[in-house]
Amino acid sequence: MHLIETRYLCYSYKTTPALWHVNFTAERKQKIAVIGANGAGKSTLFKHFCGILHPSSGEIRIRGELVTKKNLKEVRKTVGVVFQNPDDQIFSVTVEQDIAFGPTNLGLDTETVKHRVSHAMDLLSVSHLASRPPHQLSGGEKKRVAIAGVLAMEPSVLVLDEATAGLDPKGVRDLMAFLQRLPEEFGMTVIFATHHTDLVIELADIVYVLDNGTVAAVGSVTEIFSQFELLDRLGIDLPSIPLLHKRLQERGVPIPMAYSVDESLALLTQWNHQGGGQQEL
Repeated sequence: MHLIETRYLCYSYKTTPALWHVNFTAERKQKIAVIGANGAGKSTLFKHFCGILHPSSGEIRIRGELVTKKNLKEVRKTVGVVFQNPDDQIFSVTVEQDIAFGPTNLGLDTETVKHRVSHAMDLLSVSHLASRPPHQLSGGEKKRVAIAGVLAMEPSVLVLDEATAGLDPKGVRDLMAFLQRLPEEFGMTVIFATHHTDLVIELADIVYVLDNGTVAAVGSVTEIFSQFELLDRLGIDLPSIPLLHKRLQERGVPIPMAYSVDESLALLTQWNHQGGGQQEL
């Protein structure tokens, strides 16, 4: 039984197709990246995971149960979604009240809500913002508060739509380090969409490539980012490390592909020790 599964999922906005026969699975403790151009269907797919949208045809199952309007409360206990624009989900008078909104709506008692809110604020380093009005926060602060609000519901799956949008470089690094911890420390599955492919090779176990609402490819980081023609056709940037090695190969350097800094460093060091450093590039 998959944690999340879609079977031939189709969805249209009135007469405009957005998803077509999408088959997707997510298991416990996986880190899954969903990439593709604007309009590829990433956000539409994510809205099906938490029941905001319902399939035109096909189905979506959470823990093996078909998602219907009758079990949305249970679905949203399992899947928490952080949208691209945090203003879409931050609306309370204070940060603390906003983070408490989700667990309160789950019907939890006051003491449990208080504990979850405190824990979520600590995890996202926003405890000092507890009494602040959300509209006074920076973009990065709002993003962390939005994530804390979802984590306070203690979902099994955290879904982030363009999680790094609006963050400065340090904010991106901090968020990626936090997301890396979730599967092992909390047993959580992380599903995220991003245009920054360097983040994908740092974080993802599995990558789904969407193109005009269909799954164009699915596989490991190595399997996806070795498909140069597909990525070029879809306008998806090659991450920096494999791009460097591809450029070196094009200049006649006999060096294998690499998909991480450590892997690249080891291969470049080996090439240099073998005398390759004397080669004119």
